[in-house]
Amino acid sequence: MEKLSLKSRILKLLQQPPNIPSTTKHLHQLHSLLIVRGGAVTEHLPLAAKLADLFADAGRPSLAYLVLKPFHRYPSPFLFNSLLSTIARRPDAAESAVSVYKHMVRDSIPPDKYTFPIVLKACSKFYGIGECRQLHGATLKMGFECDAFVCNALLYAYSVCGEFGCARELFDGMTVRDVVSWTGLISGYVKGGLFQEALELFRRMDVDPNAATLVTLLSVCGRLGELRVGARIHGSMLRRGLGAGLIAGNALLDMYAKCVRMEEAKRVFGGMAERDVVSWTSMMSCLAGCERARDAIQLFHGMMESGVEPDKVVLSAVLSACASLGALDSGRWVREYIDRKGLEWDAHIGTALVDMYAKCGCLDEAVATFHEMPYRNISSWNALIGGLAMHGCGNDALQYFDLMVREGIAPNEVTFVAVLSACSHSGLLVQGRRLFNSMTEFYHLKPRIEHYGCIIDLLGRAGLVAEAYKTVRAMPMRPDVLIWGALLSACKAQADVELSQQILNHLLDLEPCDSDSGVYVLLSNIFATNDRWRDVTRMRKLMRRKGIRKEPGSSVVEVNGKAHEFLVGEMDHPQKEEIWKMMYILAKHVQLDCR
Repeated sequence: MEKLSLKSRILKLLQQPPNIPSTTKHLHQLHSLLIVRGGAVTEHLPLAAKLADLFADAGRPSLAYLVLKPFHRYPSPFLFNSLLSTIARRPDAAESAVSVYKHMVRDSIPPDKYTFPIVLKACSKFYGIGECRQLHGATLKMGFECDAFVCNALLYAYSVCGEFGCARELFDGMTVRDVVSWTGLISGYVKGGLFQEALELFRRMDVDPNAATLVTLLSVCGRLGELRVGARIHGSMLRRGLGAGLIAGNALLDMYAKCVRMEEAKRVFGGMAERDVVSWTSMMSCLAGCERARDAIQLFHGMMESGVEPDKVVLSAVLSACASLGALDSGRWVREYIDRKGLEWDAHIGTALVDMYAKCGCLDEAVATFHEMPYRNISSWNALIGGLAMHGCGNDALQYFDLMVREGIAPNEVTFVAVLSACSHSGLLVQGRRLFNSMTEFYHLKPRIEHYGCIIDLLGRAGLVAEAYKTVRAMPMRPDVLIWGALLSACKAQADVELSQQILNHLLDLEPCDSDSGVYVLLSNIFATNDRWRDVTRMRKLMRRKGIRKEPGSSVVEVNGKAHEFLVGEMDHPQKEEIWKMMYILAKHVQLDCR
């Protein structure tokens, strides 16, 4: 009675929050006390279970197993399953859970259908494909091959480990497939980047999908740009009342953002009862993708006012928006916020800062920021080289290109667009030719139409019109309006009337299939410059027939940290009276200076 009383008192003590004792040393002392003063722990099952849990929580799974080992004759492995769950919950103890399972097998403690899912999930955390296969064999030997619970766990483990062949073979052989089975394989495909396979599997699904299935499929639709499928899933979620939660809302928002559907994304965002940093990030990305940089910056300020702390993804996105607008003050405020919060720079943040400074014309700050970066990737180098090229610093751009190569970073297609553009704007003919040829000879990169555009522009500016035309004719892809436009400008500069007429005839053959009004406007302007007014009329009729409207021209100026956008013909700016007065004063000054 005295022994039982001691054990009961200790159990009551351990069950009081916070659990004490909390250190391994104290647990050892308590275990010893129970053996010396209280007899075998096996006389009190609840106490043994609690003590084993504490050992497991303290990161000592082998000791936890030893406490429970005397109970191996119990008809159910419930105690050991509970221990496995406790161990597997620890982020660093997945392999320990597998080790305890192996001890169970060695000590002839039979696992049941609840044991295998716990251990399989642990295996998936460290991608233990060998252990997964051994467990699969054990399930077959013990007759669990038809148990949906066990099969779904195997399916999940194989998928996470990237063994999609094994996962699909198991899935196809299952006699009963429930929604968890379908969702498990679809999720596995998504994690492995097999988005098309995931979508095809969804189309074959013969059970009603649940919320997890639909949320997973929304990410697939976003990646593949499958707007129609995504919209159908959205409708299904609304009909079934599944679109109201934060997770579902974020998935819908992300899908519409990746499909660049701003209005739909705004409706989802506006209807969300709860928003987290993911919600704000998705909406900001959508605005940036729709070239609504000013709205993205305003949304960022709204996010700050709502009390949601921005993460590095948001900060990178808003810096990109500042770069698009040339909003230097806003960009500097973001930089100050990053420094004030002590956020560690990663390659994304650093690259966004370099890009922002470069596009705002602050090349010294862009270079200084680049050298401050603790980590640099290819995008970081591209941002700096592209910024230098944009501002006509061709030699500096080439120096950084050479430095990048010396540091062992291989240039990509974006890098070559930047350096070739630098050569074109700075008239570096020899270097431009060498770099263009090196794409295929040394870096095994296939030039795209952007690279041809740069080299043709370079040759045209150098007066080598015949060579430029020869390059155009040798292109492996069909030249677009930008290519012909660059060549036509070179012809006009060299007064090559005959070739100009040939190029204009080529332009007549181009009927843009793109819905972008900019291509039509460019063609129309080229024809107008060359007095081809009938062709200008043809372009405008074509735009009307296709329902394409010219986007009005605009300019953006930043005043006191706020970006102001002005559209052509706009008369509704809240400060229009002050603006007109200032323009009148400036015009007077210009007139006086010209006298």
